[in-house]
Amino acid sequence: MATSTGIWLRRETAPNEQRTPLVPGDAAELVAGGVRVTVEESAHRAFPAVEYEMAGCRVVPGDTWPDALPNDVVLGLKEPSFASSALSHRHVFFGHAYKGQGGGPGLLRRFTAGEGTLLDLEYLTDDTGHRVVAFGYWAGYVGAALAVLQHRGQLIAPLTELTRPELDGRLRGSADGARALVVGALGRSGQGAREALAVAGVPATAWDIAETRDLDREALLDHDILINAVFATEPGTPFLTAADVARPGRRLTVVSDVTCDVTSACNRLPIYQQVTDWAEPVRRLHDVPPLDLISIDNLPSLLPRESSVAFSHSLLPQLTALMSRRAAVWNRCEEHFHHALRMMTSNK
Repeated sequence: MATSTGIWLRRETAPNEQRTPLVPGDAAELVAGGVRVTVEESAHRAFPAVEYEMAGCRVVPGDTWPDALPNDVVLGLKEPSFASSALSHRHVFFGHAYKGQGGGPGLLRRFTAGEGTLLDLEYLTDDTGHRVVAFGYWAGYVGAALAVLQHRGQLIAPLTELTRPELDGRLRGSADGARALVVGALGRSGQGAREALAVAGVPATAWDIAETRDLDREALLDHDILINAVFATEPGTPFLTAADVARPGRRLTVVSDVTCDVTSACNRLPIYQQVTDWAEPVRRLHDVPPLDLISIDNLPSLLPRESSVAFSHSLLPQLTALMSRRAAVWNRCEEHFHHALRMMTSNK
């Protein structure tokens, strides 16, 4: 893997995205270690540019990342804007391109055109295959919180950014007797979901691999709220089907799909085709009995400061390793990228 000369932090262009993978305090540590950090201006980032300037970073206009030096690592969260269709640098972000997602081939073709490399944050793993950085905890927390508020009839659209004390204050309302099921309960997202349910005073049933190997569909449908927090890497038994949605005696009324693998072959909830968003966070899938769906693909953005601080803290040692060639985890990322390119070429 080539030596890097610096890190270029892009602004995010996706709607309602105030998160950042690198907060000013951690950027200051990189600068102190001799890393050149360039930060694009952003009107939406939860941390203003002046905080990065005080940390010793160079601040530049937004969407100027194509001007980064050839060996710079361009860092972000979502796919870069189309200011340059071809991607010629090493880019670090969540690509969502390796599991059959709809936009995957187009993104990979951008890298092919520019001879760049994607180091996908979703595939930044240790020697045992476990992810070393993720927003999962806060995704699960927010996903479960929204499900509880929807079940209580208290979810108000459009959604806006919050702090954790504000969200917890809304959760600590009167108990309504709801029972929740968290699938993928032992992972980061599952842990966050269970914590939010505990704050809300909602009893939670915890399922993980053992409980879903032979799915008890009747038990699943006998809960009021379902939180899907499973990180699936291969196809498997759906947790809900069209027949379950239409079942007359179903108790289940709210589904929060934290995973949002809707366009992937690994999707465990093939009961809908499009995610929801901040403007319309809930979609009614069935009227009698009612079944509401929450499937927002940037849940941690509702708590942008908390989720960014936690993520950046986990990413900092990995960025340090990337800058100093101690990059085994990044080598694995690069291997996944080249494998995806080969698979795309072979499937033509």
